[in-house]
Amino acid sequence: MGASKRQLAMVMDLNKCIGCQTCTIACKRLWTRDEGMEYMWWNTVNTQPGLGTPKNWEKMGGGFKDGIAQPGQLPTKTDFGDAWKYNHEEVFYGGKGTKAHLEIQGEAPTWGPNWDEDQGGGTYPNSYFFYLPRICNHCTNPACVAACPRKAIEKREADGIVLINEDRCRGYRFCMEACPYKKIYFNHEAGVSQKCIFCFPRIEQGVANACARQCPGRVRFVGYLDDENAAVHKLVHKWKVALPLHPEYGTQPNVYYVPPIGPAGFDETGDVDPSKPRIPNEYLVHLFGPDVLPVLEIVKAEMQKTREGQKSELMDILIAYKWKDMFGGFDRDPAEIEWEKGVLDRS
Repeated sequence: MGASKRQLAMVMDLNKCIGCQTCTIACKRLWTRDEGMEYMWWNTVNTQPGLGTPKNWEKMGGGFKDGIAQPGQLPTKTDFGDAWKYNHEEVFYGGKGTKAHLEIQGEAPTWGPNWDEDQGGGTYPNSYFFYLPRICNHCTNPACVAACPRKAIEKREADGIVLINEDRCRGYRFCMEACPYKKIYFNHEAGVSQKCIFCFPRIEQGVANACARQCPGRVRFVGYLDDENAAVHKLVHKWKVALPLHPEYGTQPNVYYVPPIGPAGFDETGDVDPSKPRIPNEYLVHLFGPDVLPVLEIVKAEMQKTREGQKSELMDILIAYKWKDMFGGFDRDPAEIEWEKGVLDRS
């Protein structure tokens, strides 16, 4: 597999995610509405620490170690949280009024994409949680590409987006086993694997991903890593405060995270202890590797500068005063494009 000429990337600032799931619904409504895709959530926002989706995905293996592919587990629909059915027809069209209410039909579910939402970890008074949005990482060294015997998965040369060619896919699902992030789904109706496409039809028209544009918290930055004017370049390469999730998997993800800085913890007497972080450093190292520790100090130092009235380029980037500055040139309005199409169609 040859290297891509350029690499599109996304940075998510975990200090601003409020877990509203607007990104999730934006993706769902746009891309996963067809038959066999009911259980798919290409974008997920899970509570950390938690078991996530698919359940216990961090323990399912995959990826590489010292360049050698590692065996991975095949997640099931139950692990992801199969879409359960309700008696909508009876409630809304059955003419029973208040005598009918929504009930799950068939076997009761035991897991779902946000089954443990807001549960968190730690013990009172130092309980904690934060939200972790996830999409396909469009890795530089994608394990799914290496695992597919049909060569049905390719990494685009122009922008590094990883796509599944459904015409070539035969549903072997080796890609699902190989992906350590478990962000590939299997369409049991169509018999093919499917996943996040980084909204490439929008990208090709100069429009940022649906999950990024719809985010009310201004969490997501999009752009090319080699574009020195793009926020993603500054966060990843200049300030080096955006890190990949589980870098030890060896796939070189191109979705990065600014780690969360929680409030200070409490000591044994109930007083605030500034030296004791509420979110344990050990847990953040587990997610992002040891580089997260200096990143936390950089972000804290820049925050302190602003409190003292000084200027901070990093804080200006993360605050994102101008919404479209987050998108590295992918800032066109979809409505404007539709208008242009209409003009061309009438000409």
